[in-house]
Amino acid sequence: MSDMQAQPLIELDHVGKRFGTVIALQDITFAAWAGEVHCLLGDNGAGKSTLIKILSGVHQPTEGEMRVDGQPTSFQSPREALDKGIATVFQDLAMIPLMSITRNFFLGREPMKGRFITSRLDMKRADAIVHEELANMGINVRDPQQAVGTLSGGERQCVAIARAVYHGARMLILDEPTSALGVHQASIVLRYVAQARARGIGVIFITHNIHHAYPIADRFTLLNRGKAHGTFAKSEISETEVLELMAGRRDLKYLQDELDRIAGQTVAPVRN
Repeated sequence: MSDMQAQPLIELDHVGKRFGTVIALQDITFAAWAGEVHCLLGDNGAGKSTLIKILSGVHQPTEGEMRVDGQPTSFQSPREALDKGIATVFQDLAMIPLMSITRNFFLGREPMKGRFITSRLDMKRADAIVHEELANMGINVRDPQQAVGTLSGGERQCVAIARAVYHGARMLILDEPTSALGVHQASIVLRYVAQARARGIGVIFITHNIHHAYPIADRFTLLNRGKAHGTFAKSEISETEVLELMAGRRDLKYLQDELDRIAGQTVAPVRN
């Protein structure tokens, strides 16, 4: 690891989050570096959504410490996180289907021309930027003015990733980016995640699908019921071991025993 990467971009040190008497997260410790994909894996109710909101500035931790570039940090809003280069792509993608790709790409940060009362949107420049940035991600759009709703789910995910990268993201937080996609579309998104990593951008990939996470990840942190069950480099753990830790070996054994029991039962013949 180079000197530039010796320090994590984001660190969580024994972070917890409570909502009244409800403990959503407890004693979460992990670190994410630039230029790598760090997968946060967990089933429904594991605490992934709460952790995303802490990293993106929606919530502040109740206990523990978050550090960005080695400095203690507590984001008071998503805007503060964006200013530090921490961009989150949520499942709904924050896109307006009936608006153009270009308008969705900028959403309030459009390039302008003219001054004062003559200031207006420079649509020609905006379209050129969108075309170039999407081409860099491997997406060739015929017309940046087409409605973003005409794109496939995988293409919309890639537009959201390209938008975050263009606006200065150093760390991308992707919330279940492949959950509603088919095999082909999911493979497209994973390819663009790999391209973002190759450009030196860190990626925190939140998912419950080990089959999508394992091929792309460099590290894994496993969450279960608001607690972290360890962080592993890909070389330290197999896909089967990750699955067992996520689901729980006892649950998987119980399921296998139940399936064996059902398969061993004889079906009584049906009389006419």
